Amino acid sequence: MAKDVIIACDFASGDETLAFLDRFAGEKPFVKIGMELFYAEGPQIVRSLKARGHRIFLDLKLHDIPNTVKKAMRVLSGLDVDLVNLHAAGTRAMMEAALEGLTRPDGTRPLLIAVTQLTSTDQEALESELLIPRPMEEVVLAYAKNAAAAGLDGVVCSPLEAGRVHESCGAGFLTVTPGVRFAEGDSGDQKRVATPARARELGSDYIVVGRPITRAADPLEAYCRCVKEFLA
Repeated sequence: MAKDVIIACDFASGDETLAFLDRFAGEKPFVKIGMELFYAEGPQIVRSLKARGHRIFLDLKLHDIPNTVKKAMRVLSGLDVDLVNLHAAGTRAMMEAALEGLTRPDGTRPLLIAVTQLTSTDQEALESELLIPRPMEEVVLAYAKNAAAAGLDGVVCSPLEAGRVHESCGAGFLTVTPGVRFAEGDSGDQKRVATPARARELGSDYIVVGRPITRAADPLEAYCRCVKEFLA
C-alpha cells in the first residue's frame, strides 16, 4: 500500500491556497481541502487544484441522517476528488447510505473514510463532555470496525491508534492520521500527536500535516523533510 503525506491547505481563500502551492516548484503534493476553504470557494477550488495535477482529500466530515448524507455524497461524487470523509458517529446506516450515494453509475467512486475521534479530543473530554466512559483506543477501534462493516475504505484516527486499527480491520484498511508534528514543534490544539517518523512506525498509511508545513518559513523544505521522515 502506498503511503503519502497530505498537506492540509487550511486557508481562507483560493488565492492564498494557489499562492502557497506556487512555492512548490514542480512538486504536486496530495492536498486536503477542509471546511474553511471549501465554504469560501465552493467546488471551483477543487476543480482548480485538480487542473494543476493535485490529488485531493475533501475533508468535510459529513454527519446527518442517512438520506441527507446519501444525497450530499451523490453531489460530491461529481467532483474529481480522490478521498472524502464523514463522521463514524453517524452510525453504520449513515455510512452505508453515504457509500451508495458516492458510487457513480459506472461503479467508480472516491475512497471513503470515517472520522473516529478528533485528535483534539483526549480521554478527559471523551468522558466528561461526550459521556463515553470507555478508553479512547477502544472507542476508536469500535468506530473503525463499524466503518469496515459498512464497506468503507478506512478511517481517520490519531497515529497512536493506527496499528491497532490495522490489527482489527486488516492491513488494507486505510489509516489517515492528522495530529502530526515535528519533534521540536508546538502541538497547538492537538492532543494525540506523533512525529512523522513515529507515525510511520505506528502504522499510519497517510499523514495529514497542516501548520508545520503551511506556517513554515520554507514550506517546500518542511514538506520534503516530512516526506523524508515518514517514507524513510
